[in-house]
Amino acid sequence: MGYQPTKQEILKEVVKSGKDPVHFITSYCKISHPQRGQIPFKTYDFQDDLLKDFNDYRFNVVLKARQLGISTITAAYVVWLMLFHRDKNILVVATKLQTATNLVRKVKKIMKQLPPWMRISEIHIDNRTSFELTNGSQIKASSTSADAGRSEALSLLVIDEAAHVEALDELWTALYPTLSTGGRCIALSTPNGVGNWFHKTCVEAEAGTNAFNMTTLMWDVHPDRDQLWYEKETQNMSGRQIAQELECNFNVSGETVIHPDDIIHYLENIGEPKYRSGFDRNYWIWEEYQEGGSYLLAADIARGDGQDNSAFHVFKLDTLEIVAEYIGKPNPDDYADMLYSAGKEYGTCMIVAENNNIGFAVLNKLKDKGYNNIYHSTKSSHAYVDPVQAQWMANVVPGFTTSSKTRPLVIAKMEEFMRNKLIKINSNRLLSEMKTFIWHNGRAQAMRSYNDDLVMSFAIGCWVRDTVLVENQKLVEYNRNALSSISTSSKKMAVTVPGMLGHKRHTEERRVEKAQEFNEQYLGIIKG
Repeated sequence: MGYQPTKQEILKEVVKSGKDPVHFITSYCKISHPQRGQIPFKTYDFQDDLLKDFNDYRFNVVLKARQLGISTITAAYVVWLMLFHRDKNILVVATKLQTATNLVRKVKKIMKQLPPWMRISEIHIDNRTSFELTNGSQIKASSTSADAGRSEALSLLVIDEAAHVEALDELWTALYPTLSTGGRCIALSTPNGVGNWFHKTCVEAEAGTNAFNMTTLMWDVHPDRDQLWYEKETQNMSGRQIAQELECNFNVSGETVIHPDDIIHYLENIGEPKYRSGFDRNYWIWEEYQEGGSYLLAADIARGDGQDNSAFHVFKLDTLEIVAEYIGKPNPDDYADMLYSAGKEYGTCMIVAENNNIGFAVLNKLKDKGYNNIYHSTKSSHAYVDPVQAQWMANVVPGFTTSSKTRPLVIAKMEEFMRNKLIKINSNRLLSEMKTFIWHNGRAQAMRSYNDDLVMSFAIGCWVRDTVLVENQKLVEYNRNALSSISTSSKKMAVTVPGMLGHKRHTEERRVEKAQEFNEQYLGIIKG
């Protein structure tokens, strides 16, 4: 039967275990080993630290690699909490009810393996997804339905694999009031992309802007794991699997449009703006206008529903660098004034503004203010038309039309620029949006509750620079060669057809003037 402690020894151990969960778990709890069966739970240092955090902080979020025994140590902590405290109400939530039930089953199994004299409270009600002790403490597994635990005051909420729980934002909103009387929360998970509740909670915990204590447990915290183990473990894993399962990397584990390594590269090379101006101080300037420089302003215009922001970027075309950026919620009239001022500030550069919805109002005001260097495109094919020709064409509209045809093109061009490190980005605001700009059902878009206004203005600018302006440079060269032949032709016509001299000369002179206007306008942009 083994050693039987005396009553005094039992009392001493019960009191000591009730005060110290680490002592209780390492001395009396057993866990299942796949080869060795039931073995004593000898915790590692990182698990002891985690137990201390569970006791010291009401809210804990654990970003973990797989196979570190975090669910098991959490189950052991729940055993301690239920056994040595009366009337504790614990709810376990996971991606599926079966997953949550597995954790409840672990708790029950550890409880039943305790020495009989340590079980100071026995299992009173025993169900498949829940059980209750004679001291009133109870635990229940639940699915992630919106009404999970809504009517109960919880002592502890455990969210297992929290990054994989869909709609956890709404569920947390429903469950948080149940913790208001002093309840605790333990949320643990491997990463699963960015933008979800788990990612946001971790980011805010690191920044100290929420109530959660964050713990990050990489694969190498386990003392039995070394580089040899890592190489063997990862030999058949993809980069995203490695990032998600072992390296606790949020960015790589999500399907971001821009590769996380590229985002990291740009983040390492950002710079603080020289000026933060504008009525809301959201107009950031890294470099003022340089005499003789070529610039382009690309703008995304908000729908006006209060959810999105208006945004623009100023590209320095000579060096391919973002030298100015704005994001905010001005009304259309104020935004048109801002675009006008910024465009003039950078040498009356071409303004490429999105013409969807409210964009037309902004573009029309720009034209009313006399800003003529505005991007134009055809209604049908969305092909670029230079502003000079646009004055005489009926099927041309000002601005850039973002459609199902053009959107993939501009996003692909942006990704190409960033992948090949062709452009200099100074803004952490833009890169923050890149982190939550993902593929969703084959479409590139911002994650739910995030915006992509800066991303889209940047993408439009990349596309216009690399298609319209590069092609225009070739056209300028063509027009230069054409000008001389047009001049020669008009001279010959004056000799051979004297009767039509005045009319033809006027027509050819006007054609030459248009070509010259075109060249002067775009040579200033391209520096041809």
